[in-house]
Amino acid sequence: MQLKNHAPSGALLASLLVAPQIASAFYLPGVAPTTYKPGELVPLYVNSIRPVAAPDALLHSVVSYDYYQPHFQFCQPEGGPKSVGESLGSILFGDRIKTSPFELKMKQNETCKMLCPTTYKQGVAFYVNDKIRQGMSLNWLVDGLPAGQRIKDELTGTEFYNPGFLMGQVDGDDHVIFNNHYDILIEYHEVSGNPDQLRVVGVLVQPESKKYTKDIPKESTDVCLSNFEPLELKEDGETKVQFTYSVYWIPSQTAWATRWDKYLHVFDPKIHWFSLINSAVIVVFLTLTVMSVLVRALRKDIARYNRLDQINLDDLSGTSALEDGVQEDSGWKLVHGDVFRTPSYPMLLSVFLGNGAQLFVMTGFTIAFALLGFLSPSNRGSLGTIILFLYTILGFVGGYTSARIYKSMGGEKWKMNIILTPVLVPGIVFGTFFFLNLFLWVKESSGAVPFTTMLVIILIWFIISVPLSVTGSWLGFRAAAIEPPVRTNQIPRQIPPVTTYLKPMPSMLLVGILPFGAIFVELYFIMSSIWFSKIYYMFGFLFLCYGLMILTCATVTILMVYFLLCAENYNWQWRAFLAAGASAGYIFMNALIYWASKLSLSGLAGSVLYIGYSALISFLFFILTGSIGFFSSWWFVRKIYSSIKID
Repeated sequence: MQLKNHAPSGALLASLLVAPQIASAFYLPGVAPTTYKPGELVPLYVNSIRPVAAPDALLHSVVSYDYYQPHFQFCQPEGGPKSVGESLGSILFGDRIKTSPFELKMKQNETCKMLCPTTYKQGVAFYVNDKIRQGMSLNWLVDGLPAGQRIKDELTGTEFYNPGFLMGQVDGDDHVIFNNHYDILIEYHEVSGNPDQLRVVGVLVQPESKKYTKDIPKESTDVCLSNFEPLELKEDGETKVQFTYSVYWIPSQTAWATRWDKYLHVFDPKIHWFSLINSAVIVVFLTLTVMSVLVRALRKDIARYNRLDQINLDDLSGTSALEDGVQEDSGWKLVHGDVFRTPSYPMLLSVFLGNGAQLFVMTGFTIAFALLGFLSPSNRGSLGTIILFLYTILGFVGGYTSARIYKSMGGEKWKMNIILTPVLVPGIVFGTFFFLNLFLWVKESSGAVPFTTMLVIILIWFIISVPLSVTGSWLGFRAAAIEPPVRTNQIPRQIPPVTTYLKPMPSMLLVGILPFGAIFVELYFIMSSIWFSKIYYMFGFLFLCYGLMILTCATVTILMVYFLLCAENYNWQWRAFLAAGASAGYIFMNALIYWASKLSLSGLAGSVLYIGYSALISFLFFILTGSIGFFSSWWFVRKIYSSIKID
């Protein structure tokens, strides 16, 4: 699926940004096309400097930096750089968009324009060279499009644009070369063949290193077209550097609506499709197998139990013998008086389930919006904005679900439940996020979320999300309690020893690996998108994987609960939640393997950030899948016990 710009997204997402406007002005970029006339100024904005890695290469950093950080000494516009309005999601994802000194005039080629001269001293040169070794790249935006480099996929032979371009490179002799000249190639398209209506449809930058031997004039010249030695920043002295750039306008047949296609590339899509189809076939086969086994077994169980009960009622003379026969028979009916007994820690379980329902609905709506084109990459930060918005307004769902579950478990501390539901899980997430943000502040990273934005998030949390959750909880506690289909005995039944595979840890390992297998392939692309600054747009694949994960999670958890009840173990509530949630453990282990195989992070901060954010994502996934496992098992248990006759 290829995402394109859709104008209707403007009205929806504009409403999402009303609350965040307390801290600063947010706006919605890239909603409608901008048309330029020949000679009209086309703004070039600069974004954060981020690490990138070449294909099959290791990533050496996960920390981004502000473009105008003093150490880099890049040229600034007259009057200093000004921040460009950004959405809340864009800020959370580390975008810091600012104005630049580059002058691009539509359809006017210019060569060797000087930006500014500067001098890199010893300490600054060492810092810049270190960032070049880490693979730092510059990120520019022209008319909302990222400036990139043309890359050819060796497997498919197709060419695509990779956002960002290197600040410098290390040659074969381990010399660090600094790029100080930029050839900017801009592709434009005439609207309906009108030469006075031009639109930008592609941006390429070819950086070069040129050690100029004399001063470059400010006006356009051809002096930089000559061959120069590469420029190296001296770490034991001063280095004079002159920044220059050239602009070339290239006509293109690419329409504005499809200009993002060249940026959206899948490496070897056949493997992607094959892996997805393979997962789907395995999941469908597993589901059908489990369903057939369960249906057959349950039909036999229910028929046998009901037949024995009927015989007991009709033939009183054989009551004692038949009752003995029933007692000798093992099965899930024997625990009918305990299966709906209140589990341990019902408060914690209900809070987790409320937040899990909230995450489940939020994820579904987010993927649906993405499929409809609302999360186009031109709307920078729209993913983060819509996730925050949906989670906020869906606090009502979380509060209502938590209250209904807690009341059905016979909980009496309803005030504590109302408080903990909107505070516990979001508090853990926010606290972890704030702790990791401290490392970014210390590193002077542009990815560090500003304090004012933190205040905005807290205000949204307590002014909107908490009241909605409290309202949902209030309605949930006022509603009638969900009555179990069978009565619960006063004295708990003794639980016999279970086989090895039904013990907590083995069952968690067995159940958790199957949902993880359903999303393993897509997880690789998501991880690459997060850590390698790649554009993720395959929401069609993500939708299928999400559906497969739900199906797998529900099916294997129901099967585990059925075997558990047949073994006369009625403590299924926490077991269902933990077994399904164990897939989050596999996701975290996969992140650690990814860390060891794809990343080579230098310093403590990078490792702490990667492991911390991976643990945070795994925790939310634990709440989500655990809730799916519990609710599917709850439905199953209520269904089977309402199908038999209990005296």
